[in-house]
Amino acid sequence: MTADSDRTQALSRADIFGPDSDDGATVGTHAAATLMVRSGPQAGDRFTLSGTPTRLGRHPDSDVSLDDISVSRRHAEIERHGVEYVLRDVGSLNGTYVNQRRVDSVVLQQGDEILVGRFRLLFIAPSESV
Repeated sequence: MTADSDRTQALSRADIFGPDSDDGATVGTHAAATLMVRSGPQAGDRFTLSGTPTRLGRHPDSDVSLDDISVSRRHAEIERHGVEYVLRDVGSLNGTYVNQRRVDSVVLQQGDEILVGRFRLLFIAPSESV
């Protein structure tokens, strides 16, 4: 493993609301939510949740493709219901966690940290939901 294969994007919870933040995780005026990879082999990557549902997994056809053996081929999905985004585990081997708690299904909130395998993702809600 090289140093580049496991990068970490450090953010404090306050950073996502701060106008002076240079990490790019500030709340914008986007109509769709975003996932930002905070740690793992793809740290810094961003994914817009524009599909319904948005599929997360190791499979290359996933909307959010997370290329690591710790991620199931079909791991989880996020579906928008009005202004809410619902994360659902779809039978993954290692489970899906939100804020360090294993979940089967949960409504995501601004700043939630999602753990999928070795990946930590930050949920950034669209401005209309904040």
